[in-house]
Amino acid sequence: MDQHLMSNRNGVQNRETFHKFFESWLVEQNQDLDQLVRASKDVNAIEENNRRMLLPLIQRVIHHYENYYKEKSTSAKEDVLGMLNPTWRSNLEDAFLWIGGWRPSMAFHLLYSKSGLQLEAGFHDLFRGISTGDLGDLSGIQLGKIDELQNKTLREEKKLSERLAKVQETIADTSMVELSHIVSEILREEGRQVEENEEEKVKNNIAKKEENLLEVLKKADDLRLRTLKDILGILKPIQAVHFLIAAAELHLRIHEWGMKKDIAAVNSHNHGHGVVNNNRDGVRI
Repeated sequence: MDQHLMSNRNGVQNRETFHKFFESWLVEQNQDLDQLVRASKDVNAIEENNRRMLLPLIQRVIHHYENYYKEKSTSAKEDVLGMLNPTWRSNLEDAFLWIGGWRPSMAFHLLYSKSGLQLEAGFHDLFRGISTGDLGDLSGIQLGKIDELQNKTLREEKKLSERLAKVQETIADTSMVELSHIVSEILREEGRQVEENEEEKVKNNIAKKEENLLEVLKKADDLRLRTLKDILGILKPIQAVHFLIAAAELHLRIHEWGMKKDIAAVNSHNHGHGVVNNNRDGVRI
């Protein structure tokens, strides 16, 4: 079998495998969300009791995130292009992707947004000196650590964005321009076929670029997971639970809204051609 066709087939199979994993991981995240919400309602005024009750749950959720990135890393080694252009996500999610996933600095926007909402909801209690214990009750020390971590994360994020830009620019480097010209000249000559050595040069050139993309993706995923863990490390257990709830709700709802939007777009297109499609398998997700 032609190596190029075999490589394409392996890439498709790999994407299908990770797609199935992603769907099962969404189910797991939904289950985690239910447990986190229940736990947030079962807390009491004794902080040490809360810590003993909540820490195992928080660690379990972190482990699920670790498992996600471990599986993603394994799949990326086989098909980095598929991981950077995930077909299991909606077009809405695609529009906000950064190097194959969520932008690490977004975690801080999520934290401040949820903190503001909970601060507003518990303002009267805080005004009377009653601690709410949630993200609306962040201390000055915590805010200082979060700000420091945010600045550090932004610097690392910028470095990775710049590194990705350099890798992307290599698609028009001298070797690619030369190869594209040589192959184009061959194709312009009637009856000529691209020789195996030229095909091999193209394959090796692209493979090198994929290696560089894989390196950037790995570092981006490492930063994503590290940022999540570092934020949780600053928060008290009950605050960490509220943050994980907000993160899961945002991820699950945006995925759901994006999917619905894609299905509606497909049905709208098909309706114009006299076809109605209720099967999401035909939708880019």
